[in-house]
Amino acid sequence: MDEVMTTADAATLADSSSPPSPLLPSNLPLITAFLAFALAQFLKLFTTWFKEKRWDSKRMVDSGGMPSSHSATVTALAMAIGLQDGTGSPAFAIAVILACIVMYDASGIRLHAGRQAELLNQIVCEFPPEHPLSSIRPLRELLGHTPFQVVVGGILGCIVAYLMRNTN
Repeated sequence: MDEVMTTADAATLADSSSPPSPLLPSNLPLITAFLAFALAQFLKLFTTWFKEKRWDSKRMVDSGGMPSSHSATVTALAMAIGLQDGTGSPAFAIAVILACIVMYDASGIRLHAGRQAELLNQIVCEFPPEHPLSSIRPLRELLGHTPFQVVVGGILGCIVAYLMRNTN
């Protein structure tokens, strides 16, 4: 028995043979989040110079400081999803919850962990040279963000997402 291909079969075959679209060019929320992160990290160069009157290129890869790149990233992601899919979408709900957790962690737990590291470093500095812990490497102190740094990072993320909304 001969098989006959219908128009519907041909359309299905044509759809399945098309190559998948590339990940980054079509994923505006992902691009927006990465751009907000990179911009926040770049701005840390200038905020460090403004505060300490010195250029420190290491700030571009460090955590902590102004503005919060964590907040910029997650708010840009949430806002881009909200602008693209609507605020009623499940993806937007997930992104907002993620943003709240990350921002709370950055301004709460990580900030206090950095303050504890600062105190521990001070204690270790007071040890006599013969003490076994006197020669350990100091703990990283700049881990978290102040609430103001988190808010500024969040605002930066929203601005980036708003400006990127029509680029797709």
